[in-house]
Amino acid sequence: MDVPDFEFGLTLKQAAPIPLNAQLKCAGGELLALVGPSGSGKSTLLRMIAGLTRPASGRIVCNDTCWFDSERGVHLPPQRRRIGYVPQHYGLFPHLTALRNVMAGLCHLPSSQRAPQARLWLERVHLAGLEGRKPAELSGGQQQRVALARAMARDPTILLLDEPFSAVDRATREKLYIELAELKRHFTVPTIMVTHDLNEALLLADQMTVLTQGHTLQSGPPREVMARPANETVARLNGIRNVFNGEILRHESATGLTWLRAGELVLACTLNDAWPVGQRVRWMIPNSGVRMRAIASGDLPVSPNRVRLTLQKVLLLGDEARIIASLPDIPDSLHLQVPASLVGKLRLQPGVRTEVVLREDRIHVMGANDHL
Repeated sequence: MDVPDFEFGLTLKQAAPIPLNAQLKCAGGELLALVGPSGSGKSTLLRMIAGLTRPASGRIVCNDTCWFDSERGVHLPPQRRRIGYVPQHYGLFPHLTALRNVMAGLCHLPSSQRAPQARLWLERVHLAGLEGRKPAELSGGQQQRVALARAMARDPTILLLDEPFSAVDRATREKLYIELAELKRHFTVPTIMVTHDLNEALLLADQMTVLTQGHTLQSGPPREVMARPANETVARLNGIRNVFNGEILRHESATGLTWLRAGELVLACTLNDAWPVGQRVRWMIPNSGVRMRAIASGDLPVSPNRVRLTLQKVLLLGDEARIIASLPDIPDSLHLQVPASLVGKLRLQPGVRTEVVLREDRIHVMGANDHL
C-alpha cells in the first residue's frame, strides 16, 4: 500500500474472528472519526493499530515506518509503536495521583523530565492545581482529561481515542468538546477517534470514515459524507430516513438540473449526468432539505419541487415535533422534524393535506442496489 501523502495509513483484511475489509488514511494534525454501529469493527481497528491485536493480512504504515505487513512478516509490538491511547473508561491507576498517572506514561524520558512534562500537559487540559488528586477524587470529565494528558505527554506518533466522551454526562461532554477542539492546535500527529455520535464527528473531525460489518464504506470530510453518502447503507448510518426509489428522466446542462421520477412526482436535483437516462436509482433528502417552516407565512419559495403530502402522524417530543407523511404513489413515508410551535400555528394533525418544498440542492441520487 502506497501512502506518500499521509502520515498514517492501513489496509487490512480478514475473514475471522471479526471480518474486516478496511482502509484508513490520516494526515498529521488531522482528526479522523471512525463512525459506525456497535460491532462494526471500530475498536478492533484501534487495537490493531496499537499492536494489541494482530490482523490476518494487510499493512499498517506510520511516518514511513511499517508497523505491520503480513507478506513480509512484520509486526511491531505495542511498545515500539509509541501510541497515545485513551480507552473508553480511561484506564487510570486508582492508587496514583493525577500527576503520577501522567508520569506513568513517560518511562521513555529521563526521570528528571517526567514530572515537568506531566505538569505541562495537566495545565494544557486545565487541571493545574489538581495534580495531587486520585481518580476517585476527580469528576468523570477530569478523569478523561488526565487520560488525554497522559496520552499526549508521551509525544506519541499517533493518538487513538476510543469513545472518549461516552462515560460523561451531556453537560460535561459539551465542555470537553470545546477543550478538545482547543487542544487540537497542539496535535501534530494523526488522531483517530472512535464514536457512535455523528454530532461529535461534525464538531471535531477533519475526516470521517464510515464502517459497518468491518467494511469501510466511505471516507471524506464529515459534512460531505453526510450530504452525499456513497450508498444507501451510508445514508442510513448517517441517520437519513428519507430514502426513496426513482428513475432518471433527463439532464439539463443549461439549467444545471437532473430530473427524476418518483411515483407521481417529477423532481429536480443538482445536475449529475453520470446517471444514464432511464436508470433506476435510490435518492435521499435530509430533514433540512424539506422546507416546511416557510408555510407559516403562507408562502413557499419558488421551486420546481413543490410537493403535496398527507400527514400520517404528528408526535410532540419536547420542543420538537416529528411528522410522518405520505407522498403521492410512493410507498415509503417522508419523515420531518419541525419546531413544536409550528404544529399549533399550522394546525398540523393526522389527515391534514399540505404542501412542502424539497430543495433540489439537497436531493442526492445513489445507486439502486449499491448497499450492503
